[in-house]
Amino acid sequence: MTCAACSARVQRALEKQPGVADANVNLMMKTATVHFDPRVVSAERLVSTIEATGYGAQLASPDQTAFEEQEARDRASAEEFTELRRKAIVSGIAGVVAMIVSMPLMAPGVSDMAGGHAHTGVVADPFMRWAMESLSPALRAVMPWLYAIPASVISWSLLLVTLGVMAWAGRHFYTRAWAAFRHHSADMNTLVAVGTGAAFVYSVLATVAPTFFTSRGVAPDVYYEAVIIIIALILTGNAFEARAKKQTASALRALVQLQPKTARVLRQDVDGREVEVDAPIDTLEPGETVIVRPGERVPVDGVLLSGESAVDESMLTGESLPVAKRAGDAVIGGTINRTGAFHYRATTLGADSVLARIVQLMRDAQGSRAPIQKLADRISGIFVPVVLSLAIATFVVWYVAADTAPAVRAFAAAVAVLIIACPCAMGLAVPTAVMVSTGKGAELGVLIKGGEALQRAGDLGTIVLDKTGTVTEGRPTVTDFVPAPSSTMEAAQVLQLVASLETLSEHPLADAIVKHARDAGRTLSVPEAFESLTGRGAIGVVEGLALAVGNAQLMADYAVDVSPLSHDAERLAGDGKTPMYVAVDGALAAVIAVADPIKPSSREAIARFHALGLQVVMLTGDNRRTAEAVARAAGIDRVVAEVLPDGKVAEIERLQRTGQVVAMVGDGINDAPALAKADVGMAIGTGTDIAVEAGDVVLMRGDLRSAAQAVELSRRTMRTMKQNLFWAFIYNVIGIPI
Repeated sequence: MTCAACSARVQRALEKQPGVADANVNLMMKTATVHFDPRVVSAERLVSTIEATGYGAQLASPDQTAFEEQEARDRASAEEFTELRRKAIVSGIAGVVAMIVSMPLMAPGVSDMAGGHAHTGVVADPFMRWAMESLSPALRAVMPWLYAIPASVISWSLLLVTLGVMAWAGRHFYTRAWAAFRHHSADMNTLVAVGTGAAFVYSVLATVAPTFFTSRGVAPDVYYEAVIIIIALILTGNAFEARAKKQTASALRALVQLQPKTARVLRQDVDGREVEVDAPIDTLEPGETVIVRPGERVPVDGVLLSGESAVDESMLTGESLPVAKRAGDAVIGGTINRTGAFHYRATTLGADSVLARIVQLMRDAQGSRAPIQKLADRISGIFVPVVLSLAIATFVVWYVAADTAPAVRAFAAAVAVLIIACPCAMGLAVPTAVMVSTGKGAELGVLIKGGEALQRAGDLGTIVLDKTGTVTEGRPTVTDFVPAPSSTMEAAQVLQLVASLETLSEHPLADAIVKHARDAGRTLSVPEAFESLTGRGAIGVVEGLALAVGNAQLMADYAVDVSPLSHDAERLAGDGKTPMYVAVDGALAAVIAVADPIKPSSREAIARFHALGLQVVMLTGDNRRTAEAVARAAGIDRVVAEVLPDGKVAEIERLQRTGQVVAMVGDGINDAPALAKADVGMAIGTGTDIAVEAGDVVLMRGDLRSAAQAVELSRRTMRTMKQNLFWAFIYNVIGIPI
């Protein structure tokens, strides 16, 4: 396929087939994605349908991985660009030489005694007339021998050169135009073939039978140089298009190149000893132990068994800082190990790996169609027949209206109309932007699943956020430690006692305290006694000291006066934190606050949403007091708290009924119904969660700023698409009448 008319024709043919729900033919990717009922029509029948329109097609190989398919596509793109560039350069040089050699044929009064005809001095092409008037005298002075060559010799020489260029550099224009004609259709190749073919046939007649023209008072002009230069210019345009297509896939190519070819694996030799072996990636089995040293790429996905390191995941998630890894943590194939060495167990391989799923997701997105493309498709469907009709009308009008040499001038004008028309730009305007945008998104850790989602994201008016894990970190953390004024114990000792007691508790707040103490390097003791009191806290004995950790009710039960810290506890509760009093041997020792802290990036992201003109709403099942405290701290406009998943869906429906285009940002698990209901669902996922089906956009970094980047990217892409379509249309609207 070479232009929008080609892809539109293939798409129409597929859509007419019984059992086909919809078809998407992508000019850039040279693929067709078809949703069909296999009970009504087979995949092989769809291939035959495409072949009946004059194009070749084959089913994608089920055995070919996304990596292999992309590598094959890259090779084909590179070969196409190289071939087009070579043909454009050679035909361009031939065209310049032909134009210079043609000058004597256009000079008034130049006669060919052998042919018995003289030039009339009428030159229809304005550019050639300017060239003749400006350059011919200079050429005559510099190369008088050129003007001494008989006109018939020049004409026959140009005929042979032009025939060679047409047969080699321009051959595909004519073969594809003929194939389209046989299938009762027309495309860009038709315009080029008819235009240059008409000019060539006219020139051959003028060369072979000049008296046919002179006897009718028409100059036997030849247009060989125009044929060659037109082919050269169109090939140059095709080469630029091929280069653009090659470059638009650079992000996808970079992802494919992340996949190492080999892995260092522990395997048993013939004697049963474990040895290190460099094994090809495709021979690895799940469960094998892989070794990675500093500076090496992680070959496949897996889970650390031993060792610690910092891994650079920026090429997959957009996260600039290396991520610390220790035993039990997951690693992703294609990432770079920066510091320590480690052993890990291989888990997902091949097409199921994170990297392969990202590549497949990007390929699907880049092959998708944005709704804005429909306008270009409608015009492309009628473009070539309209241009052919305009060329015929142009010939008739010029033939009737021209005062001198009407046939020559009418012919030149009609050929100009055919050649100036260009449906290629209309076909490439939208898919090129989609490919570049989805590639750029992948670099930022934003995976956009298709052109439709890309376009809708640019129209957003409201963005709805889940709280836990989206605005906040999603895990409780100790945020404050306020010692009692009368306490004589050091803060570190109180923390160590409380954390030791909480090691026997299963409450999430207890886990936060234990983790905080261990991160601070405290050595924890085994409690001598422990009792959990539901709704109040926990009591027990640690290192011979009686401890009580919980709310004010628990303190009252044990006659502990909390008034010295009650003001601090109320302040902390007002900030959306959970305060817990600590009593040691019946005396108030401290208040510890635990909260799910707001991510450092959330405030910046919400400020960017506001700068983009978006209303920000937070939906959460948490209690209203905590939710409102988080919203105040983050700068969120409105809060809907204490709602279940169906309540989130109802709120999104309510916003949509007011005419808002709504995006939902959530973790893609408990928020799946809301993500699916929203106009644009943005699923926050780590590297192992990228295949979140409910979301239209996957934010791999787990960072709200990625959602803002997705909206900004969409708006800039839509602006680019509209500019592309405007120039594609305006070029033809202005160029054809001129």
